[in-house]
Amino acid sequence: SKGLEGVGVFKRVGDLIEQGRLVSIKLIIITFALSMLVTNDVSLVIVVPVTLAMDVKRKDLLVILESIAANAGSALTPFGNPQNLYIYWHFKVPFLEFIKCIAPLSLLFLGLLCLTSCLVKAEGAGFERENVSINEKSLFAYIILFLFVVSVVLHLFPIWLALVAPIYALLFDRKALKVDYALLGIFFFFFGFAHNFKAMFLPKIRSTRHTFIATALTSQAINNVSAAVIFSKITHNWRALLWGSNVGGFGSLFGSFANVIAYRIYAEREANDLKSFTLKFLALGYTAFIISVLLYFVLF
Repeated sequence: SKGLEGVGVFKRVGDLIEQGRLVSIKLIIITFALSMLVTNDVSLVIVVPVTLAMDVKRKDLLVILESIAANAGSALTPFGNPQNLYIYWHFKVPFLEFIKCIAPLSLLFLGLLCLTSCLVKAEGAGFERENVSINEKSLFAYIILFLFVVSVVLHLFPIWLALVAPIYALLFDRKALKVDYALLGIFFFFFGFAHNFKAMFLPKIRSTRHTFIATALTSQAINNVSAAVIFSKITHNWRALLWGSNVGGFGSLFGSFANVIAYRIYAEREANDLKSFTLKFLALGYTAFIISVLLYFVLF
């Protein structure tokens, strides 16, 4: 993704999306659809840089809505995010039953996000566009590498073969190796809490409702992937665990690794209004969290 950004792909895609009307809706739908197929993390790694490369206003709100869209869209498929994939295989859930269980959450937010994005005035900011030249050989190479790594994530190839991507960058484009390594550290840091949280909640899990609430709230502190792993050792109710871990992706910056990715990418490029962005991120995130909790109790 860093390589594609470096050769100007994101800027070119941003220019294409920016043409015509309904820019914000197009970005939301693209994020939602991508997250269903290539995970919420990867969809934001693609879409957020595209958004920030566009000459539009209200980029802060667009990035926040994209983060919510990524979490909502990824919830719909077993391979949309790590916790879904883990629950899907750990509990041997039938594919259609999995989608039927979580579809109300994803589809409700798709509608709400499209409606909300209509209210976001993301018209052009009036900047003069500069022509972006793209190295076609590098573009082809990075597209192949990207598809290859996604195939590794989907277990089509052994995981060690993913090393071909950083090896290529090391040999031919070292600038692409300048990524945010702190993100990786943060992700692994979350799992350090897993054992302690399991010990805290084990005596208190007595019902489906407890599983859902505990998973959703724990996700706010240590990431929904970690929460799904913890409570899968405590409960056999995969539906409550599935809903709790996906609902837990909304809310705090740490609820989902996708949130951290969106926040870090925005902070790296738009540091001037970071305080305002953080407050908006939390306000909209917890609004989505509350809506999700209410929906769960209405349905179950």
